[in-house]
Amino acid sequence: MANSKYEYVKSFEVEDEVMPPNLIVVRIDGRDFRRFSEIHEFEKPNDEKALNLMNQCAIAVLEEYPDIVFSYGYSDEYSFVLKKTSKFYQRRSSKISSVIVSFFSSVYVTKWKEFFPLKELRYPPSFCSKIVCCASLEVLQAYLAWRQRDCHIQNQYNTCFWELVRKGRKIEMEAQEILKDAKEQDINELLHQQFGINYNESLALFRQGTCIFKTEVEDVVKYNEDGTPVKRLRRKASIFRSENIAGRRFWNEHASLLKDLGNFSEDCFKINPDYIRSFLFESKLMPSTWIVIRIDGCHFHRFSDIHEFSKPNDKQALDLMNLCAVAVLEEFQDIIFSYGVSDEYSFVLKKDSQLYQRRASEMVSVILSFFSSMYVMKWKDVFPKKELKYPPSFDGRAVCYPSTEILQDYLAWRQVDCHINNQYNTCFWSLVKSGKSKSEAQSYLKGTQAREKNELLFKEFGIDYNTLPLMFRQGSSIFRVKTKNTSILENGASVGKAQTKIITDYCNIIEKSFWEAHASILS
Repeated sequence: MANSKYEYVKSFEVEDEVMPPNLIVVRIDGRDFRRFSEIHEFEKPNDEKALNLMNQCAIAVLEEYPDIVFSYGYSDEYSFVLKKTSKFYQRRSSKISSVIVSFFSSVYVTKWKEFFPLKELRYPPSFCSKIVCCASLEVLQAYLAWRQRDCHIQNQYNTCFWELVRKGRKIEMEAQEILKDAKEQDINELLHQQFGINYNESLALFRQGTCIFKTEVEDVVKYNEDGTPVKRLRRKASIFRSENIAGRRFWNEHASLLKDLGNFSEDCFKINPDYIRSFLFESKLMPSTWIVIRIDGCHFHRFSDIHEFSKPNDKQALDLMNLCAVAVLEEFQDIIFSYGVSDEYSFVLKKDSQLYQRRASEMVSVILSFFSSMYVMKWKDVFPKKELKYPPSFDGRAVCYPSTEILQDYLAWRQVDCHINNQYNTCFWSLVKSGKSKSEAQSYLKGTQAREKNELLFKEFGIDYNTLPLMFRQGSSIFRVKTKNTSILENGASVGKAQTKIITDYCNIIEKSFWEAHASILS
């Protein structure tokens, strides 16, 4: 980061490391997926294509992040288990949960057309993620048994419910009343007697959920001159199913699970959900403070190189980030201001926000997931002739600032950083494009001050830095402004109605004059 007098605001960031030997589980759940499934007309009680899409996203996550060694999912949820020795993101919970939910969301949108070629994705899906700290392998075993038990109970209920609605011609309230307090055996008998369904013969995908973990498989890496294949062993994510994924028989027969996590010494017969929930790594943010959710692109240097973004700034790429940020403000009314530069965005929530009861992991993950999905959905609008070669991902964190003055200093810090980095990058890429190597350009600029950089740009390249686009030099601010919509009545009288609209501006937010002119933002 660039040095400035505002850097003290970094002291408000809180460490959230999950201490070893806790096993880390990242659980993601669809946000309002009942509505999502209805709008996209998923089959009831189970849509096989939608479940297979979730499974492919989970496979992509395991292939992307080697530290994730096991996953289990059903319906709109997935749990990812990291190996016991993991140092992924220094075991920081916010980083781990946010980057996984971001990548999962991006892959979901990217792969949508593979599973629904004739169905339009009408709005961006989003997921909520949280960390479960399993203090021992026995807790992990109980957690997995709980999730699979939940899969079975929900699927059994939903199968019977939708049979009653569709074939039994019951309205939804009547079906709910019939199934109220019904035991498992009662539901199985009802399915068999009224609808001729043997529940135990229904698809294992629906009843048991899906396990994904890596096993060693032979892979052809090349062919010899005589055409014979050359094979190598590699770890590949594969799908498995079992009636009891937490049982010793299933778990202990897979060498990779024993190596990365350990063995189950006993079977798990009793499940206490409240006990398991006590291992949730939950952080409630301090009340009556400004909350900033800051997101940053993961490995965006590589992403920008592969997608051939213009250097030092790609206007289209910045426009895409801004479109996503505007969509976030439209979706989440508690966000009152956002500021973005390059591959990062900061979203400011109002002081009294109760979004997700101020639970940090849920606030960060949902906003980040929505942003990631929107990025992929809007890609073709901004880059109509450029293929998205792989799904982007972002990480995020939540920070509380106790006063308006400190919040403004945080935003000033980000804008100062924007200016310093942009000025340096403009010089750097001008030197590289003139024929210098990257190491030569770095050496040339080492120790130079802002005035010297401006002189270099003007004398060597004819660039007046102060005339470059404001979006490059000052970043993008997005916020709501009040407008007045005037309509004319039949009698000729005019009636004004106050409204708000979201605007994108490239303004100086360091100066107090901006906040005085837009006092309603933080009022």
